[in-house]
Amino acid sequence: MKYILSLFILVFSLHVSAQQQAAEKRLIQYSGIITDVDSNSVVPYVTITNVSTKQSYAANYKGYFSFIAHPGDVLQFSAVGFSKVELTIPEEITDNKYTQMVKMKAEIIYLRTVQVSPWATVEEFTKDFMAMKIADDDYEIARKNLSGESINGMIQTLSRDAGEISGINWRMNHDRALNKNMTQTNPLLNPFAWGKLMQMITNGDKSRSNN
Repeated sequence: MKYILSLFILVFSLHVSAQQQAAEKRLIQYSGIITDVDSNSVVPYVTITNVSTKQSYAANYKGYFSFIAHPGDVLQFSAVGFSKVELTIPEEITDNKYTQMVKMKAEIIYLRTVQVSPWATVEEFTKDFMAMKIADDDYEIARKNLSGESINGMIQTLSRDAGEISGINWRMNHDRALNKNMTQTNPLLNPFAWGKLMQMITNGDKSRSNN
């Protein structure tokens, strides 16, 4: 009787141990998306380390990850600029897959204030400050742009626009149409011009004789 009882206890212990080992070795498909806890935007390329099995994985650029794990595994999520997050896969999972939304918080790093100065001494700063040319304000810039010198310079350098060129062509065509029947006279054949020339010569001789 004692032998049968001992055998029964041994078989029962082996059965319980086999069930525990089977439960410990059970695999699941662990998936999820990693987002920012403040903005709900995805966090890309997060490194996922399975602390229990010493294996590492990586999420894609959309923050999605999927790999094989065991219930009860401890996972650590790390990314540049974010605080590390450590999660444990629940052991009471009955399905062969498990999905989880992971939230990470941006890590704010305060740096010491650095003052950059190109002057070695206060005297050098004072000298450069006194010689510094202060930029013109809006009023002074407008006054210079509307001055006569500036406008004349723009007239000489700026090219004509399409409207101005069209107006000049129209006036030239108009003047050409008005004067198309008029003939230019030769001043050498004009007797009045010759008389005026002779009078100018005579007046010149008189002024020289008076001198």
